[in-house]
Amino acid sequence: MSLICYHASHEQFPPSELLRLSVLAEKTGFQGIHSSDHFHPWSSKQGQSGFTFSWIAAAMQATQIPFSMVCAPGQRYHPAIVAQAIATLGEMFPKRFSIELGSGEALNEAITGDPWPDKKSRDQRLLECAKVIRLLLQGNIVDFNGLVTVKHAKLYTLPEFVPELFCAALTNETSAWAGTWADGLLTTGGEEKDILEKMKSFYKAGGEGKPVFLQFAFSYAHSIEEAKNGAYDQWRSNVIDSEKFARFSTVEEFEKEGEKNSVESVIETIRVFDDMEQISHEIDKMKSTGAARIVLHNVNTNQEEFIRDAAVLFR
Repeated sequence: MSLICYHASHEQFPPSELLRLSVLAEKTGFQGIHSSDHFHPWSSKQGQSGFTFSWIAAAMQATQIPFSMVCAPGQRYHPAIVAQAIATLGEMFPKRFSIELGSGEALNEAITGDPWPDKKSRDQRLLECAKVIRLLLQGNIVDFNGLVTVKHAKLYTLPEFVPELFCAALTNETSAWAGTWADGLLTTGGEEKDILEKMKSFYKAGGEGKPVFLQFAFSYAHSIEEAKNGAYDQWRSNVIDSEKFARFSTVEEFEKEGEKNSVESVIETIRVFDDMEQISHEIDKMKSTGAARIVLHNVNTNQEEFIRDAAVLFR
């Protein structure tokens, strides 16, 4: 059975508001919470960037449902520190936390001032980070020299149940690569055919039997016009060429590129809904893929309205 989860978007809302919304989501019937992890938002219209690792501990204390979050170790985060954070959350909240590791975007990671690597190097660095994190979570003393460096590190606080390390992947190629090392896959929801292709790539490469999470982004409001305007207002800076998406390092670059988009071009990528039954139909199609979790991300700002209306999904 697929868990239906609420996406807590740190780019869009203050952490105090996301905490309140997560509590409301659980009361409404959502069965899990998923979180982004940003240093910068994609645009000043979004305008927030709370620190996910501190927020998620507070949110988990305030709720009882499972949580997951995206994280890009290797540049902004040293993998040993990520391992320590994972271990701490896992120790406090057994079997409720998992994390999805990704290669990251320059928007968040280039703040260190280090050169931004190409995709091949970022993937190699991610693989090294995953290895280091796993070794530390197993209680090993770790020395490692590669694209990341670790010297005589050991975690003394370890969880009884080690949280799963997923890989965040957008393409068939990256999904296949994830199958060689990850405990699970996070990818985008949407068209059933595209989802199944990525899942097949993941399973065939070694991920058979491992869980897959889907994140479905859309704009919901009580009218289609409101839904369209909400998508354009909040997400036009996200609907850009994938090469620029990974390379741009400032909010201003994303905003400038986003201004080239029209409402119509945005909603070609971000679907719009004014009826929760339509969203329920999309969820049913994604459930048929066998996904373990389906994360609903309403990119609109009307989060309380969306969460309350979503109660019909759980009847």
